[in-house]
Amino acid sequence: MHSSAVFLIEFGAIILGLGLLGRLAGRLRFSPIPLYLLAGLAFGTGGLLPLGASEEFVAIGAEIGVILLLLMLGLEYTATDLVTNLRTQYPAGLVDAALNALPGAAMALLLGWGPVAAVVLAGVTWISSSGVIAKVLGDLGRLGNRETPVVLSILVLEDLAMAVYLPIITALLAGVGLAAGSLTLAVALGVAGLVLFLALRFGRLISRFVSSDDPEKLLLVVLGLTLLVAGIAQQLQVSAAVGAFLVGIALSGEVAEGAHNLLSPLRDLFAAVFFVFFGLHTDPASIPPVLLPALALAVVTAGTKIATGYWAARRAGISVRGRWRAGGTLVARGEFSIVIAGLAVTAGIEPSLGPLATAYVLILVVLGPLTARYTEPVATRLGSLRRRTATAAAPTPPREEMLDPVEDGTAGRA
Repeated sequence: MHSSAVFLIEFGAIILGLGLLGRLAGRLRFSPIPLYLLAGLAFGTGGLLPLGASEEFVAIGAEIGVILLLLMLGLEYTATDLVTNLRTQYPAGLVDAALNALPGAAMALLLGWGPVAAVVLAGVTWISSSGVIAKVLGDLGRLGNRETPVVLSILVLEDLAMAVYLPIITALLAGVGLAAGSLTLAVALGVAGLVLFLALRFGRLISRFVSSDDPEKLLLVVLGLTLLVAGIAQQLQVSAAVGAFLVGIALSGEVAEGAHNLLSPLRDLFAAVFFVFFGLHTDPASIPPVLLPALALAVVTAGTKIATGYWAARRAGISVRGRWRAGGTLVARGEFSIVIAGLAVTAGIEPSLGPLATAYVLILVVLGPLTARYTEPVATRLGSLRRRTATAAAPTPPREEMLDPVEDGTAGRA
């Protein structure tokens, strides 16, 4: 009875604290992710007030949070959207992967962490935060801008790549051999391809089967189906998150919209618990030793994301100002970087990887909204300054040339 009371007190305090932090972030018009991570650091190992009785429940809530994050992501897209983006925007996706994954892999190898940690850190630096970026676009009133479809296309390609990437790192972290890892990847790709095919061909029938006019029944069916598929996927060593993502893709139309509205509060709750859980497993004392590498990695990958957005917008024929806006918008990292790092932390691959990922995300989730707002004005001002400097440095033509009738347009009027 005593332990039950302690559990309720601890977990109630966590939820209340998260609610207050979320309200504070809303008033500041800021992402709550860094505040949730800091809360986890405060209540975790080495923090101000370590938790005890409720930690196991928080771990389960964190796993549900990851599943709901990926489910809601899948509900945002239809199979047709994914196929269309893959066909038309794949060059931007390849540039995005090359420019932003390689710095993370290189940093892990420079730190001597080995190839598995390099693959994990590559994913941490590669994937932008869809949630933070969507909020920033809305706050800045840019949803109707010409460059916004380019930004969204890159995010869609990153999300689609997750369906391939997560099974790879799941197999690597499990320490399976080459043959077993190849089989796991083949199963993941086969399941993803099958789900996309079924969604394209029979999406309406699947949605009609799940559909219900009663919100309670719709919520129970969609949530139960998602957890069931996620569990089966995890049992096959594919990844529970990928299973949830594919369920979201398979649903469309009014069912997807209704499920999105019903599940959004649950997603926000359990996602917040997930960020706290990640912070709980990060000792605050372990962050200062990796702060310098995290800062260097943040600076480099902020630049590579800006270059990615600029190149993709230029390819789409967007103006120079729009190119800078697209690049600055893509800088933020957040939920999926933590999801990827969390898998490695759970597997115990490299003790310093979790603290590095925490510091990295904290830096870029704060910097991202600032680069989205100020990259274009700063680039425009610097461009104007360079042009003025070049004009001032240019030699002044002789007076005779300045008065030449052909040059000043007076020829023929004498």
